Amino acid sequence: MQPSPSGLRWRNTPPPALTICQKNWLMRPGALTAALRQLGALDLRVLSEKVRPLTREDSSLIGLAVGQPAWVREVAMRLGGQDCVVARSLTPLGPSHGVWQGIRRLRTRPLADMLYQDASIHRSDFEVARLGRRSALFQTVQRNLTKPVTHTLLARRSVFWRSGQPLLVAECFLPEFWRQAQ
Repeated sequence: MQPSPSGLRWRNTPPPALTICQKNWLMRPGALTAALRQLGALDLRVLSEKVRPLTREDSSLIGLAVGQPAWVREVAMRLGGQDCVVARSLTPLGPSHGVWQGIRRLRTRPLADMLYQDASIHRSDFEVARLGRRSALFQTVQRNLTKPVTHTLLARRSVFWRSGQPLLVAECFLPEFWRQAQ
């Protein structure tokens, strides 16, 4: 278990109190978008794509300095027109023009289109957490969704590595997702 600067407790295994369904989705390998498509029609809505400074929470996982500029992409994944997952992907600014430049050209295509076509890309193990209001990903959810979030949200994160450069991906499962996943 790794406490983050935002007070979150990221764990290598899901908390025991979660349902089997929740544990399975949080630890599911491979492309999340491919798994979501098994539940229904999936589309992506880009929430934001821009340069932002690394937060303490993000920098701690990829070992870079707080405030270093990063390219950040935030999307909502929708099933049947309902927002179900919000994802936040980031890489330091330099690699966003180099080994991870594809992230800048995805538009509404899923990140998986770029990640699972290259055998040189390696993924870290998942970490899972209950997001609270201080988390950057929770704040993204609050800024972009019409329904206010009144409780903690389950999320997972991992780092993809290519040529020694990180791409951090965090995915937050919204209450609507759990209703559809049952």
